[in-house]
Amino acid sequence: MLEDLRAYCRRDPALYGVKVAEVLLYPGLWALWGHRAAHLLHRARLPFLPRLLSQVMRFLTGIEIHPGAVIGRRLFIDHGAGVVIGETARIGDDVTMYHQVTLGGRGWRRDPKGSRRHPQVGDRVTLGVGATVLGPVSIGDDAEIGALALVVADIPAGARVRAPAAETVPSTPNPGINSGART
Repeated sequence: MLEDLRAYCRRDPALYGVKVAEVLLYPGLWALWGHRAAHLLHRARLPFLPRLLSQVMRFLTGIEIHPGAVIGRRLFIDHGAGVVIGETARIGDDVTMYHQVTLGGRGWRRDPKGSRRHPQVGDRVTLGVGATVLGPVSIGDDAEIGALALVVADIPAGARVRAPAAETVPSTPNPGINSGART
């Protein structure tokens, strides 16, 4: 737990000075700790209880982590709202994940029961806001997945994946709107 606290304090620039105590209010930290307990219960093959704990943590934090997911050390979930981590996902050490990230499956028609259906994320990977990684793909160590990127194929170590940026389109005058005409 101390290692998690240190990781959050190191990676979040908002935590400095007396504000460091605010780390205890971070939903990502509580979701991670709840997941660790649920994962132990899941590995012990206890029915119902691990899933109940994960759903309670989801209700409290807005972060859904399946008890079967395997998470490495020092995961930093910044903001956290809307994060979803599927059952067969594997996350390496020192991963940074922003809000609305999904590590999900491709759906019941494509993912057979009992198979690896979710991504495997390497060490020191950054998953930007709204990144979606679907299926049994692998993200290599030190990769950066940009905001709103959709990943459905393996990403090599050190790669940088970016979604297309928004494009500014010049406005065209629309006759009748703000043209000064009165009705």
